[in-house]
Amino acid sequence: MSTQLSREQFYAQQPEITRSLVKLYEASTRKFDERLVCLVLLRSSQLNGCAFCLHMHDEHARRVGETPDRLAQLAAWHEARCFSERERAALAWTEALTQLAIQAPSEAQKAQLAEHFSVEEQVNLSALIVTINGWNRIAVGFSFTPGE
Repeated sequence: MSTQLSREQFYAQQPEITRSLVKLYEASTRKFDERLVCLVLLRSSQLNGCAFCLHMHDEHARRVGETPDRLAQLAAWHEARCFSERERAALAWTEALTQLAIQAPSEAQKAQLAEHFSVEEQVNLSALIVTINGWNRIAVGFSFTPGE
């Protein structure tokens, strides 16, 4: 008997969890440009080493018009000049919330976020980051296969 839980088994075992994560994603992304959403999803997935989510969100990013050049530079966004100040603030916040175990968000990161995002957007962006971190942990924990 296999102890490896498949993606389908995970979803079937507790469908309310899946629906809840999808609803949280939908609620948090309604007012954001899809390309910004994709950058956040991809950066968090890079940091968490989630190949399943990287594959899925890379395809999504390309479908909504993200360029291969920007996607290639995302892991080094600190040095890349192709990201706007708003995108940089979102990526910095993504890293801060994704890496809480290393260090809490700094006052400078909070100020940068507030400079480029309304209070409502800050809440929504944070909820989006919570959502992708949840999905990353599920996908990595149960070894979901990219392209499934």
